[in-house]
Amino acid sequence: MNNPPFFRRPFKYAYFHATFCLILINAIVYLLCNFMPNLMYYLSMNVVYIVRDKMLWQFVTYMFVHGNIRHLLLNMLGLFFFGVGVERAIGSKEFLLFYFTSGILSAVLSFALYYFTGSYMVFLLGASGAVYAVLFAYAVCYPRSIIYLWWVIPIPAPIVVLIFAIIEVVSGFFSSSNIAHFTHLFGFLIAFFYFLIRMGVNPFKIWKNTYKE
Repeated sequence: MNNPPFFRRPFKYAYFHATFCLILINAIVYLLCNFMPNLMYYLSMNVVYIVRDKMLWQFVTYMFVHGNIRHLLLNMLGLFFFGVGVERAIGSKEFLLFYFTSGILSAVLSFALYYFTGSYMVFLLGASGAVYAVLFAYAVCYPRSIIYLWWVIPIPAPIVVLIFAIIEVVSGFFSSSNIAHFTHLFGFLIAFFYFLIRMGVNPFKIWKNTYKE
């Protein structure tokens, strides 16, 4: 039996509540930023700070910074509801690799977008890119799961991903809000390729096979 390539070698399964650790870190960083407001500018991702001042850590730290309590709560609720299930399905080590890969690469793609469109004054912050990736992963791990959209409408998880993707595309091109819609889309995109390359799984085939009966 051939050994899998290095990028597909699985971790030994372990579960150590990484989702709760991430939520705790996000809460601590939020409190620190409230006590030290300037900290937000050093941790958020900004094109000028990265290019001019070489603050490369921002590709990671932006995921733990939130603008207000509502922003924090929405992202942490999403991480809690979907992250726990994904972490149990793939293990904590794989989950952390997935989470940080999705978050960091979403930032890299967002940086490229901001750089080439001249959006130098934008500060990207929040866990949304990684959380959207986790939602995508949840729909792959639990394709028959039903999510209650807006707590009311029961919709299969893969359809929720499709709905959110359409909303983010439309909002990205036509909305003037300060929400990072394209970063959300990048989260979906990175998650798709993560499953394809790292896990050797095609999410679309999983969803097709689940509902073809």
